[in-house]
Amino acid sequence: MALSDHPAERHRQVAGLFTDRVRGTRSWDAPSPVDGWAARDVVRHLTEWLPGFLGSGSGIELPHGPSVDEDPVAAWQVHCDGVQSVLDDAETAHRELVNRHVGSLPVETAIDQFYTVDVFMHTWDLSRATGQDDRLDPDFCARLLGQMAQIEEVLRSSGQYGARVEVPGGADTQTKLLGFIGRDPFWSGH
Repeated sequence: MALSDHPAERHRQVAGLFTDRVRGTRSWDAPSPVDGWAARDVVRHLTEWLPGFLGSGSGIELPHGPSVDEDPVAAWQVHCDGVQSVLDDAETAHRELVNRHVGSLPVETAIDQFYTVDVFMHTWDLSRATGQDDRLDPDFCARLLGQMAQIEEVLRSSGQYGARVEVPGGADTQTKLLGFIGRDPFWSGH
């Protein structure tokens, strides 16, 4: 399924796949490909960083669900539904997010470029940690890889990405993207 170019619909698709992986998780303590993180920490990361980013940059408050430690499935669902509500709200088109690192952007663009992309890539982490289907949309992988390669120095200096992991020359685009962001595409927690 090709991903939409519209921020609200793309979030619905990307977050929908992540939601499927959350619901399919049987062990929240399973190690993940992110060093030092368990499956639960992947959900924690996605539910914890965006509320502060949105709140401080746009004044938008996302709803709070239970803690990820208490109920990771419900924590994710409340958070995901809150983000989708913001994107589906016609007023969001008129709201700006201001951040000293990224400048001023429409809220839906900021969510799309920073958060939805993060959910997309962390879907692989949760899927791999929990033994679920870890295939990502190949066209979106290629698009992200192309965009990220152009700003590699900025990304690496942000501290958000690990050192590039070398992959075989004939690797598919998903494998290349994972290596680029510092993941070992061949990681296995078993």
